[in-house]
Formats: sequence, C-alpha cells, structure tokens
Amino acid sequence: MTAWEFGLASVAAISMISLIGVLTLWLADKKIKKAFFFIVSFAAGGLFGDAFLHLIPEAASLNGFETAESFLIIVGILSSFAVERFLQWRHCHIPTSQEHPHSFAYMNLFGDAIHNLIDGLIVGGSYIASVPLGISTTIAVMFHEIPQELGDFSVLVYGGFNKTKALMFNLLTALTAVVGAIIAFVAGSAIEGFVPLLIPFAAGNFIYIAGSDLIPELRKDELNLKKAALQFVSISLGVLTMLFLLLLE
Repeated sequence: MTAWEFGLASVAAISMISLIGVLTLWLADKKIKKAFFFIVSFAAGGLFGDAFLHLIPEAASLNGFETAESFLIIVGILSSFAVERFLQWRHCHIPTSQEHPHSFAYMNLFGDAIHNLIDGLIVGGSYIASVPLGISTTIAVMFHEIPQELGDFSVLVYGGFNKTKALMFNLLTALTAVVGAIIAFVAGSAIEGFVPLLIPFAAGNFIYIAGSDLIPELRKDELNLKKAALQFVSISLGVLTMLFLLLLE
C-alpha cells in the first residue's frame, strides 16, 4: 500500500469511530463514566507518547531541532486553544446531562469539523513522512476520538437532535478528517517543506489536547488514592503503547 492508501484508510477508520456514540443508547451513565475513567487516562498517555516519542523526534530528524521547530509546537498548542475558545467548542469526555450541560449544539458541530480536519492533516502529513509514523499517529488519534465522539453524540442529543440525526451529523463532521488528509497529501506534493512544518504543529496539538483537556478531566473527581493510582497506570500504559510501536519500527 502507498502512503495515500494507508492515509485514506486510516482517516476513514477514524471517521467511523463517530458511530460509537450509539453505545450511549444502551449503556447506563455510570458504566460510561467508569469506562471513560480508563479510556481518557490511556488516551492522554497515548497522545503524550506520540508527541514526545514519535512526532518531535521525527521533526528533529527532518530539519534538526531549532527554534523554528519549537515555535511550530507552540503554534500547534495555540491553534487548539483558538478552536476551543473562538468556536465555543471543547473536547468533552462526559455524556451531557442536567449535571453536565452543554449548549451550542450547532457550534459544537462546526468546531468538531475543524478539529477533525486538523486530525486529517496530521495523519496525512505523518504518512508522508513515514508509514510507521502515520500508523502511530493514527492510533493516538483513535485513542482520544473514542471518548470524544461519545461526548459529542451526547451533546447533540441533549441539544435537541434525535438520535439518528445526531449520529448522521457526527459522522459528517468526522468525515472532514478525510478532507484534511487529502489536503495534506496534495500540499505535501506541491509545497516543498510542508511536512516538516506540519509534524511539530501536530505535536503541539497533541500536547494541548492531552495536557489541557484530558488531564484536567481526570482531576475533576474527588481525591482518591486508588483511583489516582489507576489513572497513573493507565496514562503510563498509553505512553508504553507508543514506546512499543517505536520499538517495532
């Protein structure tokens, strides 16, 4: 398979994760929240692991690690912040309810579409750099998309969408990842130096999502040493998964 084929297959698989929201129809809130406890922890470790073990070393191997690469990481962090603040959208990992309300259902769709477009750019750019990097980045994106899509589905239902319509719109916004990957492949072929710019930018995005959205989500519950220990283990497993992929390369 070519990088194009790997990339498009990967973003298509990522987009299909949007349908996981249907699980909220059959699972009780308590079960979902208990699952999120582990999934979000694992996803945080996976994103940190991909950023620091795969993306940043790859950026350094392409151009060396100079001030420009550090600046692009910061740009990636700021871009994620801008999507959240200016589009009134955030990575939500808890089903919406009276205790955890969300508004702006349509704005959430728009913000989610932009976020998925960026994910597609990142995945496509990673495959252009190397297939192993593309695979590790795809897995890291999948880690955080699972709780994200469950949260997005509940936001839409709580905002007035019926369940069928919520699933359809969630899938449509997820498919912008395919558009992002195509843009990355076309730009990567036409614009010299595009991929070396995109890789540290991707690392910044992952660092922001893990550090600003996922880790704070884990700290919302009251202090519990057993739960904190399990969170630490889950985060570590996410990092070790990325390390294992690195060793396979």
